[in-house]
Amino acid sequence: MLSSKPRVLISALTALPFTGLFSTQRSLSYTSRRLASNTVLNFVPQQEAWVIERMGRYLKTLQPGLNILLPIIDSVKYVQPLKEIAMEIPEQSAITLDNVQLTLDGVLYVRIIDPYKASYGVEDPEFAVKQLAQTTMRSEVGKIILDTVFKEREVLNIAIVEAINKAAEPWGIVCLRYEIRDMKMPQKIQEAMQMQVEAERKKRAAILESEGHRDAAINIAEGEKQTCILASEAKMQEQINAANGIAKAILLEAEARQKALNHISKALNEEKGRDAANLLVAEKSVKAFEKLAKENNTLIMPADLSPINSLLIQAMSVYKQLSDTPQSSNVEIKQKK
Repeated sequence: MLSSKPRVLISALTALPFTGLFSTQRSLSYTSRRLASNTVLNFVPQQEAWVIERMGRYLKTLQPGLNILLPIIDSVKYVQPLKEIAMEIPEQSAITLDNVQLTLDGVLYVRIIDPYKASYGVEDPEFAVKQLAQTTMRSEVGKIILDTVFKEREVLNIAIVEAINKAAEPWGIVCLRYEIRDMKMPQKIQEAMQMQVEAERKKRAAILESEGHRDAAINIAEGEKQTCILASEAKMQEQINAANGIAKAILLEAEARQKALNHISKALNEEKGRDAANLLVAEKSVKAFEKLAKENNTLIMPADLSPINSLLIQAMSVYKQLSDTPQSSNVEIKQKK
């Protein structure tokens, strides 16, 4: 008798359809849902949650793997997928803040995080989420102007996700992201925007061209300025160099005159030096008189000619002494040798 009971159970299990053992529904759609059958030994697939009722009342949520249920009184009421689900949001009209009518559609990515709330919190989760996405998108688009819709599409997507998550929290559903897929506008608005874009491009081209001319003029003026500065600096340096040359020449001449005067003063301390100085003065006086005598209309008569005669006599005697001095010195040198 003990061996006959397992055979009856196995035969009862094998009599069930094979597809009914693993029949599950992976969509959020409530109307198209096909529930799994209670086969006593139930195998729940990965990333699915089965909501079980006992005699019409919620009992528990089955996790993936083998689960045992009582026949007849236990039933699989809901099968909720735990994977990320992509939903297409149909086209809808929305009016921006500046009264421009747009037609938008998108894609919504959601996931069930609480199978109990998704089963009992809302009648049709898929329909509810789609309607919520449409109304939220229409509301968020109405808060901004048309240019902002194009420039800040990512910001708009984030705002829609936050609004959906806030409203769908009692349903056990979380919105992961929302993407605006297509955006249409009236033909006249498109033509006006195209004209605006062309005008903006022409404006930028004109600005760039004017900036190019301005930069070129600035560069030319800067070049001329630098040329003038360099020329003035070169002229200033030339004048400085000339002044330095003149100053050095004056200093050298003064040093030479100082050295000459030093030699003259040393020579004047000697007797022969004084005689040489007198000879030099006499020669210059004679030359001066000769120069004046060349003039036809000039006649110079000194008041007293005796000093000149005595000066000439003295100069001739000095010259004779100076001419005799080298001979006597040569004789002395020969005697020393």
